[in-house]
Amino acid sequence: MEEKMEEMIEEKIEETVEETTDENKETPEAATMDDLSEELEASYKAAEEEGAEDSEDMDPVWATLTGYLKDKTVLNVKIGGIVNAGVIAYVENVRGFIPASRLSLEHVEDLNEWLHKKIRVRVITADPKKKRLVLSAREILRDEARAKAADERKAAMEQTSVGDVMEGTVETLKDYGAFIRLENGLSGLVHVSQISDRRVTSPDKVLKEGETVKVKVIAIKDGKLSLSMKALLEKTSDEGDHNRDYKLPKSESISTNLGSLLANLKL
Repeated sequence: MEEKMEEMIEEKIEETVEETTDENKETPEAATMDDLSEELEASYKAAEEEGAEDSEDMDPVWATLTGYLKDKTVLNVKIGGIVNAGVIAYVENVRGFIPASRLSLEHVEDLNEWLHKKIRVRVITADPKKKRLVLSAREILRDEARAKAADERKAAMEQTSVGDVMEGTVETLKDYGAFIRLENGLSGLVHVSQISDRRVTSPDKVLKEGETVKVKVIAIKDGKLSLSMKALLEKTSDEGDHNRDYKLPKSESISTNLGSLLANLKL
């Protein structure tokens, strides 16, 4: 069973390393490496539980590297070499491979620009028997980007109140409404019933993706924004009624009418 598991892991690793040689497959490659990392962690955990790997018998250096993998330890390394589809860095004096797709969240055009740079990485593959060590900076950068986005969203939500009016861009259209990306970075839903003061059967009949619209925040619940375009149309209509110009009759008409009234009075 142990040999079968090791063969499966080795096949996954070899498939992934081969895919890194094609720079035009960055997205599929990244997905494969994500799957690989999860599968490897699960495989090593299962092996540990079954006693397939005994830390006491393992080389101390590889025991440390395996510990970095399980604990998702952040390591500071210096890139010491360029190889096909990636770079080389050393951890505990063990040569580690960093695929090009794992250096950054962006596509890496020139690996030579990374030579001698210091970066933070995590171990995503540690195979003591094959002496194979694979590192990645992408997970760290992704987690930080998510945390930053969450903080920015929280701050924006705290500054947003029901009744606020702002501009936004139509992101996506659904049968039930339109999702709008607001100028403060938040997104909200304009339900189909809140698009117009007239009946709208389908949002795509009156809105287009990428279109700029003005909306009003009508509800905030569980961190979600409900928006309305209809509310602004109603407000404009009400203001028009209040500001309507009423013309007074001319003074001549007023005098004539008053004279007529007095003439008919018997004193």
